[in-house]
Amino acid sequence: MWNNFLLIFLGGGLGSVLRFVIAQYITRKIESGIPWGTLVVNIAGSLILGALTGFIHKMNLSGSQYTIFFTIGFCGGFTTFSTFAFENMQLIKNGDWTQVILYTLASVILGILAAFVGFALLK
Repeated sequence: MWNNFLLIFLGGGLGSVLRFVIAQYITRKIESGIPWGTLVVNIAGSLILGALTGFIHKMNLSGSQYTIFFTIGFCGGFTTFSTFAFENMQLIKNGDWTQVILYTLASVILGILAAFVGFALLK
């Protein structure tokens, strides 16, 4: 049990740091009302989680330490729904309804598509 906690802790830490670095980089490169850094990280995270799930299914690794480290730990730390919700709240407070709609639709639709693509690639 403690081994699993450690795997989640390490994977989550790695995912969180990588999320921060990527989101900051993208945010500096693209100046826009839409929080592109979070959007890109969440879509990439959906793709990665889909690919990992497909690979785990294919290799019969369900419940393994790899599954715990990568899917629960890394992807859990890498993707960030709470940040998505907070950034939408900020856009709403600023009255940027067009940006709210575009950001929400892009996040949900592209996230689901990326998960499907990732799963299909490594299934």
